[in-house]
Amino acid sequence: MDVHLLTSLRTPAGDDALAAAAAVAGGDPLVAASALRARGVPADLAAAALTQVDLRGRAAGKFGPDAERMFFTRTGLEQATRRSVAERRAARLAAAGVRTMADLGCGLGADALAAGRAGIAVHAVDADPLTAAAARANVAACGLSHLVRVDCADATTVEVERFDAVFADPARRRAGRGRVFDPRACSPPWDFVLALAGQVPRTVLKLAPGIDHALIPPGAEAEWVSDGGDLVEAAFWFGPLAAAPRRAVRLPAGRELTGTGAARPPCGAPGSYLYDPDPAVVRAHLVAEFAETVAGRLADPDIAYVYADVPADTPWARRLEVAEVMPFSLKRLRATLRDRGVGRVEIRKRGSAVEPERLRRDLRLSGPNPASLVLTRVAGDPVVLLCREGSVRAANRGE
Repeated sequence: MDVHLLTSLRTPAGDDALAAAAAVAGGDPLVAASALRARGVPADLAAAALTQVDLRGRAAGKFGPDAERMFFTRTGLEQATRRSVAERRAARLAAAGVRTMADLGCGLGADALAAGRAGIAVHAVDADPLTAAAARANVAACGLSHLVRVDCADATTVEVERFDAVFADPARRRAGRGRVFDPRACSPPWDFVLALAGQVPRTVLKLAPGIDHALIPPGAEAEWVSDGGDLVEAAFWFGPLAAAPRRAVRLPAGRELTGTGAARPPCGAPGSYLYDPDPAVVRAHLVAEFAETVAGRLADPDIAYVYADVPADTPWARRLEVAEVMPFSLKRLRATLRDRGVGRVEIRKRGSAVEPERLRRDLRLSGPNPASLVLTRVAGDPVVLLCREGSVRAANRGE
């Protein structure tokens, strides 16, 4: 799709094409395209409409009901902030007194839309003409044109000093090269992005969750966000917005855990209960802070499984009740599962080189009972934990 086709989709004829595409979507693409052409829809407009209907369906998980009237590109949708994450960020900015914001690298406009809904006036820019046009269309579709302005422009040309805050989402994907994880290879350049906080103290950077902790600027708050158990992004908060060295956020409940990111949890023998912390906790290096909330400890200093002797409800981890801990041996494990009549296993691992699907085949399971296996290390040695099925759900009552 190009800007011309996007403009065509926003006309009455485009509305008709989108409605017709929605009516025939979900089957054979060639049959759907033929059906639209039979209704007099031009081939290029038919293809664009069918693509939009497909992307809108994929976008529902990120944008909710708004996706039905928004416009997307494939790359833009992949990089777009989930609505729940964007709205939490916008609420935090608004609570900090932000009334105007520059959004540099706005993509399809997810964060600009959330900021507008929070009452913040936004000047959003994106260097790609089609992406900027789609963002502008989304602002109009969501009824926020009075608060959000979108321009196709180079982020480095924006006079950011005119705004209360700056939000930047450096592009992490380049044509033909796939996803870019190194922020120094992003656009706008990393040096420019880092310098924004020197111009506008209230600056927020959205980054890939795999960002190296060595790249966290001194004095900045580094935050990791999970949504529904999926680790979705990291963000650096600068100046007066930096409230803690490290923060983990769990959505949709909005739980937050803060700490230094430098504390080390105590170590000891495995206990009766194993906690598998939320990925935001692990990436934020807040395992010690989490362990304290459940009176827990590690069995290996380099493995982020937390053990405790007494169960505790927590929103920050999945809990398993440990039935047996044994050195890893395929022969012994197979015999143990056979004796227990286990025919179905959930396998999770951390710090183990064993491939779960190959192990599942090698176990040759048969029997009526389910079980959970955890492949990990204790004091450096490979072990397998046999856990009781059903205990995973118990910890979630703290949500």
